[in-house]
Formats: sequence, C-alpha cells, structure tokens
Amino acid sequence: MGLVETTNELEVTENELLKEKLFYQRLPAGLDVYVMPKQDYLEQYAIFATRYGSIDTTFLLPGQGKAMSTPAGVAHFLEHKLFEKPEGSIFETFAALGASVNAYTSYALTSFLFSTTDNFQECLETLIELVQKPYFSEASVAKEQGIIAQEITMYEDDPDYQVFSNLMQALYHSNSVRNKIAGTIESVGQITPEILYQCHSTFYHPQNMVLFVTGDIQPQRVMEITHRRLAQASHKAQGVVRRVYPHEPQTVRQGQVEIEMGVARPICYIGFKDAELKTGDELMRQQLVASLTLQMLFGKTAGLYNRLYESGLIDDSFGAYYSAEETFAHSVLGGATHNPLKLREAIAAGLREARENGITEEEFDRQKRKSIGSFLYAFNSLEFIAGNFISAHLRGSSLFSYLDILQRLGPSDVERCLQEQFSEAQMAVSIIWPRA
Repeated sequence: MGLVETTNELEVTENELLKEKLFYQRLPAGLDVYVMPKQDYLEQYAIFATRYGSIDTTFLLPGQGKAMSTPAGVAHFLEHKLFEKPEGSIFETFAALGASVNAYTSYALTSFLFSTTDNFQECLETLIELVQKPYFSEASVAKEQGIIAQEITMYEDDPDYQVFSNLMQALYHSNSVRNKIAGTIESVGQITPEILYQCHSTFYHPQNMVLFVTGDIQPQRVMEITHRRLAQASHKAQGVVRRVYPHEPQTVRQGQVEIEMGVARPICYIGFKDAELKTGDELMRQQLVASLTLQMLFGKTAGLYNRLYESGLIDDSFGAYYSAEETFAHSVLGGATHNPLKLREAIAAGLREARENGITEEEFDRQKRKSIGSFLYAFNSLEFIAGNFISAHLRGSSLFSYLDILQRLGPSDVERCLQEQFSEAQMAVSIIWPRA
C-alpha cells in the first residue's frame, strides 16, 4: 500500500507508484475521514457514504440484540427523503452555492456526493446536514411513495431492466440481491416515518459511515469542518451494525426464465453465479481476476467476441461484467440478439473451448497491461477516485491495493477462474422475446 506515518494527528499513507498521499483521521464521533489532495485541480469532490444498501433488510438493533425486518426498498427511499427538509429541498441550497449534488443506492451502500469549484466549506457543511438531519412526516412519506411507485412502474416497462431483474431471480434462491433496489409498489407502500427514523439512526450513525474528499483542499481543514459539524449532534457510541442475511444455496435457482415484451429484437442476458464469496483484499482480487477473464473472452478484440459478432449473434449492445459483494458474486453478459438460444449455446461452447485450451501468456500480459493503463488514466478523474475509493473501503480493502494486486496476477489465475466461475452448472439465462 505504501508508507504510513502520523503527522498533526493525521495518518498519512503514500503510494509511490501513484504518487498520491492519503490523509486519514477517525473523528471523536466515530467517523472515518479520508482526504486525497489533488492540488493541480480546481475542483473539490466529496462523498459521504454509509454501508447500507438494498440487501440490508434484516438487522439487529445496536445495543438491543433485537432483530428488525423492513420492507424492500427502504434504503433507496431513505436516500430520496434525506434531500427534503422542513425549509424545502436541499438541491436548491447546493445550486445556490454553485455545486452539483447527487446520491445513489446500490445493493450494499448509499452515497451522497457533491462537486464544486467554490464555497467548499459551505458545501461540506450542507452535505453533512443533508445526511445527518432527517425529516420525515406522514404527508411527505405518502408523497414520496407515489413518486417512487411511478419510478418502479417506469422500470418495469424497461426491457433491459426487466431482463436483468429476471436473471437475478433465476440465479438466487433467497439472497436479497434478487429483489429490486427500489423495492415493489407493495413494499414501498409499507414504509412509515418510524421505519425511516429507525433505519437512519442505525445505519447513518458516523461509526457506520465514511467521508472521502479529493481535489484542491487541505486535509486538516476537512477534518476541522467535519468535526465541528458532527459535534453539534452529540452522537453516542453505537457499535457495529449486525446484519442478518438469509442462507443462500450454491446452486442456481432456475436455469432459464423467459417473458414477452414490446421489443423489436430479443434480449438475452446470461449469468454465472459465483458461489465462492470473499472479503477485503481477497474480494478485490476475485473481482480483478474475473474482470480480466471476461475481458479476454468478451472484449472487443477477443477471438470469441469477434466470432459471435461476425455470426450476427451479438451487436454493439453486448457487454460483460463481474459484480461482487461480501454476500453475493456473479458475472453478467449479453445484449440484443436475433437468436437467444443459439447465443446461449455459442457462449457455452466458447467457454468450454477456453477451459480446454487455456490462455496464452501473451494475451494475458496484453490485457493486464491494458487494465493497468486504464486504471492509471482513470486516476485523472476525481469522480473515479472518489467512487472507487468508497467502494473498496466499504468492502474492507483499499484503492491503493488495486495495482499491487493486479500486478501479482498470472495466467494461472485466469485459467482457474474459467474452471471455477464459469461452469455451465452455475449458469442461468434470462430472455425477453418480442410480444406476439
């Protein structure tokens, strides 16, 4: 990772390869704060994130040992509602400061972020207020239920969203990743102000959160502003939030699921369930190996990709990626095709061929160099740095570990991945056919 030292109560980690310094301090409220100065940039970029996502529907209340279950979609609903305050929408506050603000909820985390070139202190104070000062009423919750119900209906009419959602239903028996992040119209209708306040006090406590700031900013200033704002809330120690996840069998729930929608061409998504779950640096390593494997097989310069493309089974809509958290892992590939069944068989045959023949060291080295180059180039983006730092941190790893792990990978890692993570026994297929 690099050299670590302590200066002015800040822990400093230096990565020699990236030529970057990372400043860290745990504030008295329990919040972990990280700052990566980028003095050549005019912009400042901040993310305030909590390890709370759509899969966290059952948990033990801190200090009580009592389990609480919530309707699907609460994490996403809560993200929306935090922008609304008694005095109005906080979007307008950021706009008046000349800043851009956004938020998103995934399966495992919720993040709130802003970027600005001016008024940094006011923006950071507003971000902390946005996240730490909830306001929910019966009327405002009822209004939001209607808004999110419309959003859910819109997604249900989206073929790409539906083919993916159906694939998750096929891959998983009971893991909450099979549920839509926004929930259902029925589950959203069960959300109350009391549920929102309970989930906020549990998951939005500073001990369950992390703040990351990068850009033209002094680390000590970030710590002082954040500490001062958090001190006003007088947070009491809470302890680690214990989540309760359902048992998930290693097998695929359903081999194939098909529906009809108003599409011009069929859409086919193929998923591979990875039953071997990792944490920390091992999870990052698992992601890098699987992503390299997919790139070598289905990148636009790969032989298998080009055979599929030239045969007309895939077009430019085709994509492939690997997604993993501590509780689930899978690969997804697919797009529009004139013959989903033939595409499924062609991909299965291509994977069998790759497992039998192995890969060349030359091709592996080429893809590895490409991945290293892409990462270094992406480090010019503050958005990339911030988003990927948060993602790695909340998985128990570090963005600084990325290159070190990647450089240690060899061809045998990809060949093992082909054998273990792309078995036809772990494959599920989701198809949308044009409505007759």
